[in-house]
Amino acid sequence: MGGLFPAPIGVFGGTFDPIHFGHLRPALELLEQLSLQRLHLIPSAVPPHRDEPHAAAGQRLAMLRLAVAGQPGFVVDERELQRSGPSYTVDTLESLRAEVEETPLCLLLGVDAFLGLPAWHQWQRLLELAHIVVAHRPGWRLEEASMPPALRQVVAGRWLADAGALRSALCGGVLLQGVTQLDISATGIRGRIAAGKSANYLLPDKVWQYIQEQDLYR
Repeated sequence: MGGLFPAPIGVFGGTFDPIHFGHLRPALELLEQLSLQRLHLIPSAVPPHRDEPHAAAGQRLAMLRLAVAGQPGFVVDERELQRSGPSYTVDTLESLRAEVEETPLCLLLGVDAFLGLPAWHQWQRLLELAHIVVAHRPGWRLEEASMPPALRQVVAGRWLADAGALRSALCGGVLLQGVTQLDISATGIRGRIAAGKSANYLLPDKVWQYIQEQDLYR
């Protein structure tokens, strides 16, 4: 094992509006499968590529804290909520890299986000700061023809064979990793609540209780 870097740290961002099992189950599997030291869950303040969140930043943060309380390895990271302006991932990774200079970082993305990277702010720099782990359904295959040409060019030669390779460098690799993907969306949950239906069993009990107490999404 000589010459390897320490176990990596995962970075998982989103609006979490609200956090639900479709976020949490893949995140837990990635924590285990990638042997991460810890996984930072980072709620965005002003998402550059999405509509304004429905719940306030403080409410989304409170729901996230309730959802992951007691789960070893999960860290609620507020840095984007404390920063003004758009929540650019490159700025978040720069901030983390300054804190953990000699530890690999892994940016965790779904397939749609990965294929949409060329629309992100300074997206080419992401691989200078972290590895990218693309979480997908088991058995799914990435067809290179489906990738935007700019993305295909940037990731060429960067594919990693397995999670162990994440410790061979601080950044720069791309790993495809199968996880259990639950067909749950925050949009669907908000729609159910707005229609007066229950969101029970779609998210943690404490989060559903909080949503009802705060009268969110109605």
